[in-house]
Amino acid sequence: MDEDAGCTHQPHSPLVRCDYLPADFVQCDEPRDLYGNETEKERLQGFGCTKFGGDKFSEVETTRVMCRVLEGLECFGNRNFTKDAVPCIKYTGHYFPTTLLYSVLLGFLGVDRFALGHTGNAVGKLLTLGGLGVWWIVDIVLLISGVLRPQDDSNWMPYY
Repeated sequence: MDEDAGCTHQPHSPLVRCDYLPADFVQCDEPRDLYGNETEKERLQGFGCTKFGGDKFSEVETTRVMCRVLEGLECFGNRNFTKDAVPCIKYTGHYFPTTLLYSVLLGFLGVDRFALGHTGNAVGKLLTLGGLGVWWIVDIVLLISGVLRPQDDSNWMPYY
């Protein structure tokens, strides 16, 4: 049901506005990666991300995405709508605790660098046995301080 059919929303009716449905009942497009192109973001009227991720909430960019209500659900309003303020964050399966364990236990073999996608550095670390231990310790410090991150600049997976 929607306003185009001549119906008005009754606030006390069992039908919820489609754009008020929780995320479990809608399917939204993934934020589009614009690779830093601000002009393209203006042309697309706010759709797309010029930068993904960030260490603080204030550093995370937001965008608009198109969403649709899942089949079989009744709601009031347009079943296709835009959702504003979607955070530009991508997750690719990298867990910080797991990577830290790799670094501490197997870092001298470069396993932590392999897991994060830094293949070239990982091979060098493997061949030198962690730079005779120096590179191994430096990588643990870099990982804890937040400097060493996944190669694709994705965020750490939340582990809650």
